[in-house]
Amino acid sequence: PSKKALPPTKSLSLCARTDHPTPHVFQSLKGASGFGDPTKGGSVSTGREAAPSIFFTACKNEKYHPGSSGGGWKRWFRRLRSSFRPSTLKGAISADSLSGCDILILGAPQQKFSVDEFDALKDWIHAGGSLFLFAHEGGEDFLGTNINYLLEEYGISVNGDSTVRITPGGAYGHPKETLVTDGVLNRAVTRFVEKAATSASGSGSGGRERDEAPSASRNHEVSFSSSSKTSTNTCAFVAPFGATLNVMKPAVPVLSTGKAVFPAQRPVGAVWSGDHRRGEGRGKVAVLGSGQMADDEWLDKEDNAKILDFFLRYLSPNSELKLYTLDSEEPDVGEYENLPNVAALAERPKACLNDARSANGNVSVTQKDFTSLFIDTLFGLDMDLIPDAVALYTELGVFKKPLQLIAPQFITPTPKLHPAVFPPNLRELPPPPLELFDLEEAFVSPQTKLNALLSRCGGGSPDDLQRFIKEGARICGVVADGGEEVEKDGTMSADAALLAVFKKMVTLKTPRSDDFGGEGDDQGADTEA
Repeated sequence: PSKKALPPTKSLSLCARTDHPTPHVFQSLKGASGFGDPTKGGSVSTGREAAPSIFFTACKNEKYHPGSSGGGWKRWFRRLRSSFRPSTLKGAISADSLSGCDILILGAPQQKFSVDEFDALKDWIHAGGSLFLFAHEGGEDFLGTNINYLLEEYGISVNGDSTVRITPGGAYGHPKETLVTDGVLNRAVTRFVEKAATSASGSGSGGRERDEAPSASRNHEVSFSSSSKTSTNTCAFVAPFGATLNVMKPAVPVLSTGKAVFPAQRPVGAVWSGDHRRGEGRGKVAVLGSGQMADDEWLDKEDNAKILDFFLRYLSPNSELKLYTLDSEEPDVGEYENLPNVAALAERPKACLNDARSANGNVSVTQKDFTSLFIDTLFGLDMDLIPDAVALYTELGVFKKPLQLIAPQFITPTPKLHPAVFPPNLRELPPPPLELFDLEEAFVSPQTKLNALLSRCGGGSPDDLQRFIKEGARICGVVADGGEEVEKDGTMSADAALLAVFKKMVTLKTPRSDDFGGEGDDQGADTEA
């Protein structure tokens, strides 16, 4: 939380300060030139008392610092011990806490700075301190900080975007792990990297790698030969999950995204150096768009370590490492181009294209004039036709008066309401179940049925006999005539079935009077006989 309310964001301008801090606060900067001058590739004196001191801040919830989890800058911190005096600043930023600090490194702070902290940083930079800021994708909106308020004083600001690789990057699979092979804007960086690589190869496999800066001339600028003017793109670096920068003079861009990363040819590394003759002080500011370049995982990738050494050598007190003037005046930087928001455009109505063709059948417009293919006059919600409608009153001779509300008149009254009566929706009866018939039993002859019954009742037991008589009577159609005994299930017993068959046989054997051909007494006598 800020101690004071911040004023509105100022425009990109250089703030020339005339007030100087107390001399004892930055007393370590005065004697910084007495060390073994690692800016020239020399060795550090015994005890490293005169080596430049580097403070890594850890008071603003920095995303990257030597003690951060998930990698962090541990390896870089140990690597700096050979030429610098690195330490961690965990307290608040103030004039007292910055005393004795030569280079202050901010690893993507995630908290806002107060006005007092900004004033302390400005005074410290004006007195000769060097600030090295690392950013992250999304800029200060993603991190939740207000560091652009300070950087804009020196012509630099971090954009709220992300760098994305357009072409495949070989060993780097994620599109935001951007490999840049043509992004060096100042040949001083290339010369430094080449000299560091030469020094490392000349030291042998058993020696310690030593980064050396280019030699300086009398005017403190790097000497460049004619053959090195076209060698600004011989080194490559990886800037994972980085953001681009806006750079205005007197700041100078030194690294860009190149042509294979979008946004194309936009700065990702910039420096600012104060000119005490113009009242700007002797401090320096450097901004790098990707904090993961110094991460343990990415420090040894490509030329990341050598590029970081370049920034530290440049920021060291009384460093003679200078930028190439011609590249500083005319950096190869492109215009910032915004990509369309595809997700938002997909929700809008589709635009109509007029496929205008020429006489030979080809499209009459070129790719540069593709905007003329859009027709925005087919649909519209505007008031362009109202003047024409008002002019019709004069042409038709109709008096124009303001519109009034017409009260509605109901000529046909509302019909009376009648109760709605509906017949009951009764459930229909289910269909009758179909009877099951044994087709073999229905169509077979009685003789076959009796043969099958005889085979089933061939045991000769009394039960088989009774069963045979009962089923046989049923098959032959023997029914009771009222005098036979009937069981509980409605069927005749075996005795009743035999009795019914016997009665039927007697009836058939007994002759009737109609069966004789005689007449009169002779017929009666024969009957009695």
